[in-house]
Amino acid sequence: MALADSTRGLPNGGGGGGGSGLSSSSTEPPLFPDIVELNVGGQVYVTRRCTVVSVPDSLLWRMFTQQQPQELARDSKGRFFLDRDGFLFRYILDYLRDLQLVLPDYFPERSRLQREAEYFELPELVRRLGAPQQPGPGPPPPHSRRGVHKEGSLGDELLPLGYAEPEQQEGASAGAPSPTLELASRSPSGGAAGPLLTPSQSLDGSRRSGYITIGYRGSYTIGRDAQADAKFRRVARITVCGKTSLAKEVFGDTLNESRDPDRPPERYTSRYYLKFNFLEQAFDKLSESGFHMVACSSTGTCAFASSTDQSEDKIWTSYTEYVFCRE
Repeated sequence: MALADSTRGLPNGGGGGGGSGLSSSSTEPPLFPDIVELNVGGQVYVTRRCTVVSVPDSLLWRMFTQQQPQELARDSKGRFFLDRDGFLFRYILDYLRDLQLVLPDYFPERSRLQREAEYFELPELVRRLGAPQQPGPGPPPPHSRRGVHKEGSLGDELLPLGYAEPEQQEGASAGAPSPTLELASRSPSGGAAGPLLTPSQSLDGSRRSGYITIGYRGSYTIGRDAQADAKFRRVARITVCGKTSLAKEVFGDTLNESRDPDRPPERYTSRYYLKFNFLEQAFDKLSESGFHMVACSSTGTCAFASSTDQSEDKIWTSYTEYVFCRE
């Protein structure tokens, strides 16, 4: 019985058998759970440990096989913390799951993702991201051409007027116009439409019409007798809904695209928000871009809350939207 008790105590670090106890504990793997929680730049990911160690000799493999849990940085909730781009890490994690690279059709962050792959020491992923993209069979889709879409919008790459690639310049000298320039310089009626357009311009060179909706959620407190001044809390976030190209044209660098980073310019989104919290600043930018307000709506709820002086205050929470149009 004594032998059985001492043997049973060894894996738990119990006493007895000093030499054999040290040998057994030294060969134990790091005490990481099977399910690990990662906080990557503020974005939380939950995955299996076998996924993050699927590529030997990578940074994550060394972290979760060669180190102890107490040696790794953690956030306030105990999750393992990595100070990297949290939105691009989802593609890193997808690659670790099955070692396949699958990206959206419109993905402007390829070079940044390659830099993340270099940081995590994934050489095969770095090689795939650095390889030139192979065109698929058949003619390229309209959104891959550097010209006007069939819907009148443009791709992400625009060429200056008169530009032609080297092989097309030779053809142009022989009287064959560049297909890209010919496509971009024709209007639907077959006439010349002038220079290449930006994503927010129409075929006649004017700015494209469209709608943009901005909204915010606010709350304020009023005393029960309605005699005290209302205490308004600052606007936490101003949301932006509309066509991606229009939103980028109006708000530029002040537009936060982190919640919807892969949205093509001709598609619509309701997940953008602004980096500032002043409604008047948003109104000024829309006005400078030729938009004017056409509608406004607001909804709200009311609740009672007890204050420190034993009285009840009304807390109003409202969500307001403003619709702007450019004709």
